[in-house]
Amino acid sequence: MACNGSGTGCQLGCYEDNTDDNLTTEKKLPADANGDRRHRTTCLKCKAVEATVFTGGRFCAGCFRSNLYGKFKLAVTSNAMISPTDKVLVAFSGGPSSRVALQFVSEMQLKAQKNYDATANRDRSLPVFGVGVAFIDESEIHPVASADFDKAVEDIKQIVSNLPPATKELHVAPISNVYSTKTSDGKELLKSLISAVGDATGKEDLLSHLRMLSLQKIATENGYTKLVLGSCTSRIACHVLAATVKGQGYSLAADIQYADARWEVPVVLPLRDCPLQELNILCNLDSLKTVETFNETSAGINSLISSFVKILQEENPSRECTIVRTAGKLTPFPFNRIPEANVDDADLASQRRHKKFNLKPIESLPPESFCPICNSPISSYSNPELSPELFRAACCLSCQYQIVPDESSSMDQFYSYLPESIIARAKNGNQKWIREKIQDCLLLDDEDEV
Repeated sequence: MACNGSGTGCQLGCYEDNTDDNLTTEKKLPADANGDRRHRTTCLKCKAVEATVFTGGRFCAGCFRSNLYGKFKLAVTSNAMISPTDKVLVAFSGGPSSRVALQFVSEMQLKAQKNYDATANRDRSLPVFGVGVAFIDESEIHPVASADFDKAVEDIKQIVSNLPPATKELHVAPISNVYSTKTSDGKELLKSLISAVGDATGKEDLLSHLRMLSLQKIATENGYTKLVLGSCTSRIACHVLAATVKGQGYSLAADIQYADARWEVPVVLPLRDCPLQELNILCNLDSLKTVETFNETSAGINSLISSFVKILQEENPSRECTIVRTAGKLTPFPFNRIPEANVDDADLASQRRHKKFNLKPIESLPPESFCPICNSPISSYSNPELSPELFRAACCLSCQYQIVPDESSSMDQFYSYLPESIIARAKNGNQKWIREKIQDCLLLDDEDEV
């Protein structure tokens, strides 16, 4: 399924070359008798300026940026990711993907503010959504020099302070924040939990799950209503193959959609249609500063898949787009859409501006149960009790194989190291299972007791 790389490219923005030659300096074209050379190097969009970026087509710098921002805006508006009443938290890791996501969200907020200010003498039915930034400190797991980490945090603060107005609050939280504030030894419990996992891929996946729990905790404690991740086409393509290798085929569709409302604070992926190559080019064009923080080498499945996809991409520039487009044909889950908010004037005005979410999940599916560790949907869950021995059975097969210990003695220790939020999720799953079993015996609120 090759895209038309020599033309406008596929809908996901596939690119032709994976080298730094895609980005060149602008220069005037010499006069040519027949104009063929000028035609071959002119921007496809404006047809007036020499093309300097040859990825996803042939663009000048301005049109390339406009094209990339258009993909972002289309994903946001067509999937109702951000409404005027939202308070959005952008997860920032320091890399190019999250950097561009932060920049685009800030620009969208600035435009909304200008529109709001322009209606000073009219009815202001659409407020301006708020934006915050979250950075998760993983130095407790990946030790870095104190001076290097302090510099990275200062760079992040500078990036946030230089964003377009309004002022955005920055939340820097250690990953041990997943443990309750009542727990004084959260850092030690975290280290013990990671050490209890013997598989390299399991360690990496568990750390990723804890990172999401940390972001969710920041969002809920500070009143955010949406969580924006910088997951791009390249990252999602790697996840598709890695999840397939790990046996996560049942839950794969849940992770690759534009929206994911299975979390307390819904997660959205506005850069789903933007390849990493394009994001890197934009950072260079606009001098968007990135920050290197925790660069740990990995020998697990995720690293191998990433290297494999990189080779595929070098051989055929449309590979990542094809992988994501093919996986996108999987039927999404009912929670892969933004929940309907309470209808008021602002919401009605917002709905007039946004296209309705066009995914068509199977509504007849039974309520999903979720893995207490990774929150992946699982097809069945039938343990009415919770204990270290039964906790393993409540997890998905991937977590059982790569994260949860096999031996009962090790399982007891592993269970004691788990954050309260994971234990609570497992207990809630049990309560849900019990309620479903006795649903027919429950009295409704409007029924008289016999």
